[in-house]
Amino acid sequence: MRQHGKLEYGGHAVPQRTCVGCRVRTAKSELLRLVRVEDQVVPDLRGRLSGRGASLHPSLSCLELAERRRAFPRAFRVRGPLDVSPVRAHLEGEPRNVM
Repeated sequence: MRQHGKLEYGGHAVPQRTCVGCRVRTAKSELLRLVRVEDQVVPDLRGRLSGRGASLHPSLSCLELAERRRAFPRAFRVRGPLDVSPVRAHLEGEPRNVM
């Protein structure tokens, strides 16, 4: 029987998360962790930034879907819009100082 909150990958149970864009549950390792720093959403590439995190498939389509659904303020439990330009720059491959 499968444990709640885990997926089977190669015989091992791994943590799973839900993409805030497409709402598909998948392995944590396949998603990009995002955190809120002031009024910006930034990618947490090392998984070490403090604070509430949100997960997103590393694709522009999921980012656009999350923006359209207004998922980031809800995921981070804040009022008002958040700037997602650091995430967009990371997904587009632009060189930028992201955390």
